[in-house]
Amino acid sequence: MSCLLLNRAATGVSTDARGPGRAPGGQTLATTYREIKADILARITRGDWKPGSLLPGEIELAETYGAARATVNRAMRELAEDGIIERKRKSGSRVRLSPLRQARFEIPLVRGEIEDRGAVYRYALIESEVMCAPAWLRARLGLAPGAEVRHLVCLHFADGGPYQHEDRWISLAVLPQARETDFSAVSANEWLVAQIPFSEVEIAISAATADAGLAAHLACMAGDPLLQIERATRWNGQAVTFVRLVHRHGHRMTARY
Repeated sequence: MSCLLLNRAATGVSTDARGPGRAPGGQTLATTYREIKADILARITRGDWKPGSLLPGEIELAETYGAARATVNRAMRELAEDGIIERKRKSGSRVRLSPLRQARFEIPLVRGEIEDRGAVYRYALIESEVMCAPAWLRARLGLAPGAEVRHLVCLHFADGGPYQHEDRWISLAVLPQARETDFSAVSANEWLVAQIPFSEVEIAISAATADAGLAAHLACMAGDPLLQIERATRWNGQAVTFVRLVHRHGHRMTARY
């Protein structure tokens, strides 16, 4: 199956007597609605079209893909039904800021949690490296041997006191732009929510005990009880990120459905 690109020169699509959807030499391009839908999804996943971005119109997309407008319409309709894009008659189609699949659960922004309490938020990056995913992470997320990830350790503060310890892994196969992102300037939490939607979330909540490292970061004693939240998110079957969030004893978590 040929890869579809939103570039007529790259695909060689011609509108001469050979008719739409044919490459030079008369070869018919494979542009089914499923392929168009998959290509648009891929571009959204890569960040070519970020949440809130206006998509090209159906006529432009039909010309680009060398397909009938009805074919593009079906692809766009299914993307809207899947909650990926939002279509409006006069203003066009946009990538949803919050895909409908998130209706049951929204990835919380720790900055918002802290500021909603009336506290001053501060963020600090402690560690950052690009590395091959360790065996336990490959098993947890289903990553291939040799898969690269960006590993980040961060602290979030409320009124100067430690609020949350964040230990995060981001798949570079899904988000290659994370390799060069300056996470000292923006938290991975905020960056990820702005970069990519999710289609599946797995959450595990458990009690934990502070080791020497966590005790130093969270200003508590080694052996103190902690609240630990592990969250893995996926997009179209591909692992995006795994994060372990740790709070001091007494933290209260509220979920609304």
